[in-house]
Amino acid sequence: MNVNANVNVISIVLGLLVLLSIFTWVLALYKFLQSRKASQNDRAFSKSFWNCTSWEAARSAVVDNKTDLGQIANAGFIVYDEYLSNPHSLRHAGEVNEVLERPLQQKAEEILRQREKGLNELASIGSLSPFIGLFGTVWGIMDALKAIGESGQASIDMVAGPIGEALISTAIGIAVALPAVFFYNYFVRQLTLVSTNLDGFINDFLRLAVAQVKKIHH
Repeated sequence: MNVNANVNVISIVLGLLVLLSIFTWVLALYKFLQSRKASQNDRAFSKSFWNCTSWEAARSAVVDNKTDLGQIANAGFIVYDEYLSNPHSLRHAGEVNEVLERPLQQKAEEILRQREKGLNELASIGSLSPFIGLFGTVWGIMDALKAIGESGQASIDMVAGPIGEALISTAIGIAVALPAVFFYNYFVRQLTLVSTNLDGFINDFLRLAVAQVKKIHH
């Protein structure tokens, strides 16, 4: 009965670790493809946007554009139009770049939050998997020692076999955690690059908006 209970607990632990490993690789593959596609789309949008020869042409380029940079540009045009339509309101008090900066930063933060989805799961798997494996090992060793005590035999074969099997659980837990930690660090670095790219586009868009306002006033 004890042996069966031990096998069941170890099996549950190993099964859970296998599921976590599968989830880690599937999530990592999904986020890698998502990140790659988003980067390609942003590069294509940035090229077409900055090749526009006028403000109105640039505005047309962002219509229904769902890329990260496209969303920021679209938000910028909306606030810019509101600024021109009612420049004396308290909401639009200040220079155009000051009025635009906050909404664009908020849109960038919203995009980054979308990109962050899945990172908490990877971090949790990376930190918890070794402890799940260790739990299986401790449970296995406890049952092994109990069985040895009941049998009254303490030969090396009686000790090494069950304990060696129990230690496999810890090894698998570490093996599951390592990819999760690697992928987490990789996507955090990618997120930093995305944030830098968004900030750079926002600064360029603000410069463009200021130039457009000066052009209107002159």
